[in-house]
Amino acid sequence: MKLSELIDATTPFVDVRTPEEFATGHIEGALNIPLADIATKKDEIKGLGEKPVVFYCRSGNRSGLAVHQLQLAGYGMLYNGGSLEQVRSLLSKKGIK
Repeated sequence: MKLSELIDATTPFVDVRTPEEFATGHIEGALNIPLADIATKKDEIKGLGEKPVVFYCRSGNRSGLAVHQLQLAGYGMLYNGGSLEQVRSLLSKKGIK
């Protein structure tokens, strides 16, 4: 399934940038868990392994690493949304703020 098809107003987003980067702007309602903390804080992600969760960062690199790390831990329905701007663009096209 394409990312654009699964994103809706209830989709959980995880921003894996640093708290400083997160403070400069993020998707409303996104959870900030820096990549370095993803393994120890994965329990904070609502719906992890039960429904689609979208990860993003500045460029898509760290979010891809987070998705891969969690997939290796046995979780599914994880999506790399790429950069913050890519996710914002997808949400905008769907009329979601």
